[in-house]
Amino acid sequence: MKYYILVGEASGDLHGANLMKALLKEDPKADIRFWGGDLMQEVGGTLVKHYKERAFMGFVEVLMNLRKILGMISFCKKDITQFNPDVIIFIDNSGFNLRIAKWAKKQGFRTNYYISPQVWASRAGRVKDIKRDIDQMFVILPFEKEFYKKHGYNVRFVGHPLIDGIAGREQVSIEKFRKEYNLGHKEVIALLPGSRKQEITKMLSVMLSLVKDFPQYQFVVAGAPSQSYEFYKEIIGDMNVKFINNKTYDLLSVSHAALVASGTATLETALFKVPQVVCYKGSNISYQIAKRIITLKYISLVNLIMDREVVKELIQNDFTKENLEHELTRILESEHRQKLFLSYFDLEQKLGGKGASEKTAKSIVAGLKSKE
Repeated sequence: MKYYILVGEASGDLHGANLMKALLKEDPKADIRFWGGDLMQEVGGTLVKHYKERAFMGFVEVLMNLRKILGMISFCKKDITQFNPDVIIFIDNSGFNLRIAKWAKKQGFRTNYYISPQVWASRAGRVKDIKRDIDQMFVILPFEKEFYKKHGYNVRFVGHPLIDGIAGREQVSIEKFRKEYNLGHKEVIALLPGSRKQEITKMLSVMLSLVKDFPQYQFVVAGAPSQSYEFYKEIIGDMNVKFINNKTYDLLSVSHAALVASGTATLETALFKVPQVVCYKGSNISYQIAKRIITLKYISLVNLIMDREVVKELIQNDFTKENLEHELTRILESEHRQKLFLSYFDLEQKLGGKGASEKTAKSIVAGLKSKE
């Protein structure tokens, strides 16, 4: 059967790759065409467009690139029509995907969504569109099933794919990793400033401002695969900071603490049991708009899932050197670290067991076979 998968960012590329592997187990002759990244390309199939070509962040950035985005939407519709898939699988990336889904449903294509748009965060009215345009939704956060149920839409909770991604990774030797990247014997503080240029530019320099105040630790910047070393080097300069590209999981496995940009990385850091401070700073206009439409108490997945403040969030104007220094000092204290570790274990239990990709793939293929 023919599968068309739409992914728009680095985290989606990881989940898309694992889903593709699971689909190929269920349907070894699967013909997969996709918008994604390097990880999906390694699995096989045909890459149409790389997510790097459309990594726009915030309302202002989207508006500035609107002509390009509209052109991609038009191209995507033509490409789907030509490929004529048995199912279109959307992964996160709601702004683009829900537009394609609306069109696709009208054209008679089967539509499945893996990893729900964050309609529970803002614009819950979009649930009406999802019910109309999506045949089956597979959710990965425990509270999403109940959210959709309140809106009269039955979805399937499959567990979180990060559980599989972390459990299935090749284990790294801490000693070997430290030696390979010349980390020495100091405890490591990981800096995860995000994957998009806009967020890295806004946040990394503030994170780096703490280096001189914590000389007993080795700070290490986690480079995103979507950005070049030269880009990071302009911000890092000649500071005594290490840079490790595209090895975030290995870095977290040797880290004592972390400063993390809001997003999937906050959950990844928690699953590695690393104490963290969550950071966010966007353009002022984008932030002011977001503040008016987002109805959540928290921005980090850790706090949202636990429905309480487990990790400290420093957002926009609160994201300062002084506040960051204070919070980093806190998560280095043994008593606070113990509380965090206990909360992290509770978090992992809430996320369900392994097999999110396999459960999703089985349901997608079974759904197609039932339609034959």
